[in-house]
Amino acid sequence: MRTSILVFASCALAASPFLDEPDTGIDAQFSAFVANKTLPPLNSLVGLPDFQWVGRNFMNESSFAYYRNGAAGEWSYRNNLEIFQRYRIRPRFLTDVTNVPNTMPTTILGHNFSAPIFISPCARGGYANDAGEVGLAKGAGDAGILYMPSLYSSIPMEDIYAARASKDQVLFQQIYLTGNLSDTKALFDQAKSLGAKGLVLTVDSAGSAIRHRAARYGVGSANTKLTKLTWDVFHQLQNMTDLPLIPKGIQTVEDAQDAVKNGVKAIFLSNHGGRQIDGAPSTLQVAMEIHQRDPSLFKKVEIYADGGIRYGTDILKLLALGVRAVGVGRSFMFANIYGAEGVKKAADLLKNELLMDAANMGVADLKNIPLDLIDWKASSPWVGNDQI
Repeated sequence: MRTSILVFASCALAASPFLDEPDTGIDAQFSAFVANKTLPPLNSLVGLPDFQWVGRNFMNESSFAYYRNGAAGEWSYRNNLEIFQRYRIRPRFLTDVTNVPNTMPTTILGHNFSAPIFISPCARGGYANDAGEVGLAKGAGDAGILYMPSLYSSIPMEDIYAARASKDQVLFQQIYLTGNLSDTKALFDQAKSLGAKGLVLTVDSAGSAIRHRAARYGVGSANTKLTKLTWDVFHQLQNMTDLPLIPKGIQTVEDAQDAVKNGVKAIFLSNHGGRQIDGAPSTLQVAMEIHQRDPSLFKKVEIYADGGIRYGTDILKLLALGVRAVGVGRSFMFANIYGAEGVKKAADLLKNELLMDAANMGVADLKNIPLDLIDWKASSPWVGNDQI
């Protein structure tokens, strides 16, 4: 019986085509723009996958590969995208959902934002736009959402913070542990002096990622050094700054528990967009694991998550589990092809989807989504026992 199930699962996987951008007619609709090498009008884009389609057709191959690539065979990248549809919506009707727009605003570590959506750290904004991360910073401010600039941005940190829509716009600065602790403290101090309100420390990159697609296009990493990052080191880093230090890259309930025991104010569930190690769980699976084994963690600290978010329903599933805010990376990087206007457009599209999907699902309050509105028993045979 076990063998037959595995064979069935293998056949199902083999028969399941994977599309980065689902076929919604975009190729036929925009074929003339591709032929003329002209960007489609921004107002003609209708969802986040459209921005990746634009990137695939209008960025040079190596730059697109840098954004698009995943680790090794890219199973985790694919799983990030596909996992959400393995858990079906159970919409409930004849309930008043007209107040749901008023529940959209949220706070992240006490800072006010228009929606539980943020721009995750992604490097090399200049691959999509000559102005680098300027459009990401300003577009996030115009949309009222949080932006977390990458340490490895295309333009200096000073220029990113200068590009904010206003001096009051909140940014959290992403940091890698590089060099010695003195260098890291200098980065902390620089970020704070520029106005950062939080530091996001990537913890899931102890070694350089194996990225076949990136290596093929010459945009991989040749670094072979290993990084020592332990909870003892984390405490040394936290003692260097009075800004909250948020560990990004948590992928198990055990590490989430350790983070809480070590006094963090927030944790960031992420598998690096499927770019760091193939076979890593999606953050939906991690959030489910936390909810199954230690749901109190969602009450003890703020928990954020990113990875594979393309639709409003993706966000709703994470919010239902207790995630406070949901990050999007690649889609905003591709939206930056259009600059700040593109970034704001992508944010507005996603916010509208979140509202409409919530209403059609029967959600009256984005901060109190009943768990039974989702069937948490996976609908695909190869997922395993992931369920609530």
